Amino acid sequence: MFIYEYKNIRVRYADTDQMGYVYYGNYARFYEIGRVEALRSLGMSYRELEQEGTMMPVYDNYSRYLLPARYDDLLTIKVTISQLPTVRMVFAYEIINQDGALLNTGQTTLIFLNRQTNRPTRIPATLLAKLKPHFE
Repeated sequence: MFIYEYKNIRVRYADTDQMGYVYYGNYARFYEIGRVEALRSLGMSYRELEQEGTMMPVYDNYSRYLLPARYDDLLTIKVTISQLPTVRMVFAYEIINQDGALLNTGQTTLIFLNRQTNRPTRIPATLLAKLKPHFE
């Protein structure tokens, strides 16, 4: 299992709605920040994957809103990959505030696509090699 925490995301005024809560659509952006930084922590960026010929579009996205995040909160995005990917990669998320309160949980599934054919493909060998030690 691979787990990564990206800390200190400051909620900006532009992230909030009229009630002062983080607008629900912004959680997908937080998920993206978390998964991009999780991959970067492995030594692999989205840019490198694309340069190698693989794209990773989002196949599905689920969220559960438990408590509101508010302006000026400091958030931690916990990203978990519980299964070694094959043709798809499932990311689970927990968003926690500075007080340790669990605010949101979510999950996204991304698929690996060959950039030239736009068809599903297996996980690139370079990414697999970086993830595999976390599942042994």
